Order: sequence, then structure tokens, then C-alpha cells
Amino acid sequence: MSQLTIFADCNGENALFTSHDNNEIAAELNKVGVRFEQWQASAVITATTNNEEIIASYNADIERLKQQGGYQTVDVISLAKGNPSAADLRAKFLFEHTHSEDEVRFFVKGQGLFCLHINDKVYQVLCQQGDLISVPELTPHWFDMGSDPEFTAIRLFNNTEGWVAQSTESEIAKQFPLLD
Repeated sequence: MSQLTIFADCNGENALFTSHDNNEIAAELNKVGVRFEQWQASAVITATTNNEEIIASYNADIERLKQQGGYQTVDVISLAKGNPSAADLRAKFLFEHTHSEDEVRFFVKGQGLFCLHINDKVYQVLCQQGDLISVPELTPHWFDMGSDPEFTAIRLFNNTEGWVAQSTESEIAKQFPLLD
């Protein structure tokens, strides 16, 4: 179940707001310019569905976002449970950073925790299967995939180089709850 938890950026222990309601989540995130949607596949996705079939199953929503946001590149990334590099992969995203483009992720399966540092608040968004999040360019954030991650996600990029992060040099990510 998707969840939004909002904290003051100086207090990672006491939530100011929590909701599991997708409409409330979308409304709260929309207030700070973050897109949150749920998508439905046009075909059944199984363990044997390849990346091209996954993209084709969500093509209508992907094409809508490409037209609205000027996205040029679409791909699928997957991580299976028990990956021996999981700790290193997790650490790669657990620091506050920004991008010069939107960070757009749709969870085909599994989950991930996006933590957005906007103004004087931290918005923790637990995205699960069927959730799309679009973090606007230059928004400070970090991402937690958990200690034994398992997910498949569609990524959309504004540039052909893909994901490029710029650290904010802040230690704020260490002050807030992790996925597990």
C-alpha cells in the first residue's frame, strides 16, 4: 500500500501528516509540484514478460508523459531479491542529491521510498506496484530501495545520458527513517 509521510526537515521522528489514500497522496504532492499517479497495464505482466512487453503494456501512459514532459528515453530497470551487490546499490542513492532533469519512475512491481526535501519539509513517498512519481528537476531528494530490494521500474528521462546526480553535500538523509 502506497504511503505519504511528511516531516519537518528538522525532525525525522514525529510525522506531521501520514496517508495511505492515493487521492490524498496525489493532492499533497501536487501542492509541491510532484506528480503521483496510478497506472494499469494493458496486458498481464508475469515473471517472463520482457522489457519491451512491459513498456508496451503501459504505452498509452508513457506516450502521454512523453508528450507532456518532453521525455526522450524510456527504459526498464529490475533488481531481484538476494542480489549480492544490494548494499552497494542501496548506498548509491541514500544521499541527498538533485538532477538537472525530472526523475520519473513507475513501479511495475516491488517498492521504493522516495524522500523529497522541499522547503522546510521532508516528504517520504512509499511507491509500490502501480505507482508513478515524478520528482521535478533540481528537487533535493534521496531514494531507499531497502536492504534486500526487489523491484521493476520504468524510467523516463529528458536527456539521452539518463540519470545524473549532483550531491547537495547535506547529511539530512541520515536523519530520517529508512525503508526497513
